[in-house]
Amino acid sequence: MSTPDLITDRKAFDGPTFSLANRLRRLAWSMTWLLLARWTPPQARLWRLALLRAFGAKVSWQANVYASVKVWAPWHLEMAPLAALAPGVEVYNIAPVSIGEKVVVSQGAYLCTGTHDHRDPAFPLYARPIAIGRRAWICAEAFVGPGVIVGEGAVLAARAVAFKPLAPWTVYQGNPAVAVNTRPEIKA
Repeated sequence: MSTPDLITDRKAFDGPTFSLANRLRRLAWSMTWLLLARWTPPQARLWRLALLRAFGAKVSWQANVYASVKVWAPWHLEMAPLAALAPGVEVYNIAPVSIGEKVVVSQGAYLCTGTHDHRDPAFPLYARPIAIGRRAWICAEAFVGPGVIVGEGAVLAARAVAFKPLAPWTVYQGNPAVAVNTRPEIKA
């Protein structure tokens, strides 16, 4: 899956990876977040959500995004009610990132939708969406790679690295992440 702002045919085009319109939009977003949100206290949650929504994010008013979070492209972010991006989370979302209800993405975690094709001499950038199912937990400093689907209730342990789908209600750890346990299913 690609995004219309991403230029994927590097053999035919030897300029910037992203369109000028995309780069200007990201500049406007970065400056807005820096000047109007980055310094805000935790109590300014609704203000930060309003800024994200103004730039196209589909975030619930019941979600929480801390001031130190870095979102590359809010127009590719979707967050359900009671989902949270903790301090220091980075969302490199050149493709869509969907975060389900009651998901916690803990401090310093990294959600990355882009990578390069290392087999191609042109080293093209490509993008794959990330989807995180309801009640999942991405623990501190964990990494979720392009195209990963995190199942409902799954846990990716601290500093673990996921490049493949994570099964529902399963606990993963390590690099690469491997299943180590299950957790009880929560219905509510």
